[in-house]
Amino acid sequence: MKACNIQTKYSSHLAGRYRHSILQTRPRNDLNLKNWKAEIRRNRLLLGSLWFIPEREKTGVHNGTYWGNFVPQIPHQAIIRFTRKNEWVLDAFAGLATSLIKCKQLSRNGIGIELVPQVAADANTLLRKQKNPTVFAKVISGDSASANAKKRVKAILSAHNASKVQLLILHPPYYNAIRFSNNPRDLSNASSLENYLEMFKAVITNFATLLEDGRYMVLVIGDTYSKGEYIPLESKVLEVVLQSGLFKLKGIVVKNVCGNRGKKGQESLWNYRALKNGLFIFKHEYVAFFQKLDRVAKSSEARIEDEHVPLTEVEK
Repeated sequence: MKACNIQTKYSSHLAGRYRHSILQTRPRNDLNLKNWKAEIRRNRLLLGSLWFIPEREKTGVHNGTYWGNFVPQIPHQAIIRFTRKNEWVLDAFAGLATSLIKCKQLSRNGIGIELVPQVAADANTLLRKQKNPTVFAKVISGDSASANAKKRVKAILSAHNASKVQLLILHPPYYNAIRFSNNPRDLSNASSLENYLEMFKAVITNFATLLEDGRYMVLVIGDTYSKGEYIPLESKVLEVVLQSGLFKLKGIVVKNVCGNRGKKGQESLWNYRALKNGLFIFKHEYVAFFQKLDRVAKSSEARIEDEHVPLTEVEK
């Protein structure tokens, strides 16, 4: 009887792993791997861990006028590799809608959340100018850590017969490097690094459940200085994500910084400050790729590990 129970539990474990493998083999993009070399060229895919991007993409209505905007090439890479046409992308720190403009260009649906109302309004103005009537794209004005923002995202998905997003993009403020508003819920106004990490964790917790199992989250983050001391923000933020137990890290890309409005025309001043204070000018940032864990496979593996079933017993 004991051997029979063990066999049943092991069979359940195998079934969970099988369901997990089916999820993993389900196409998560529209790329034709039988013609993979052509796909890399056609989509301008970057597959290495070091990205050098000479200049900001200027297609469509993309522009770099907003402080802290990342380059459109980042969401381009993520959307092409980790979504299919007509799937859903959620950007929790939308800014001037760089990700959503790219969504419309690539025929994906996009939802953005932006804390500053005027920035959200400007983003939606741009989105209306980027024509693609086949997909939905809108920036919501709200706090990404709030239940209300999550409720509004779910309402949009439900209205389009969807319940999950297939890609989550996060480009939070780099602590207090740039102050984006006076709102105390703005991460750039965090009272301390610990407070910043707690606020960021609340955003992860809020939206992780809306991301489909097995799909990807992209985090764009850079390090910063505080009171003359280098803060390795990237490693601290990555630790918050991994400690949530919801994601596994798939890769980290180091990318050059280009088209930075904050330093534009001030190269001499920044060089002087760096030389005077013994510091270094940031010329890089990080793009981290995470995959959301499959709950079915994870719970199945946990059960079998708890039983400590040796394979030899099962074979008997």
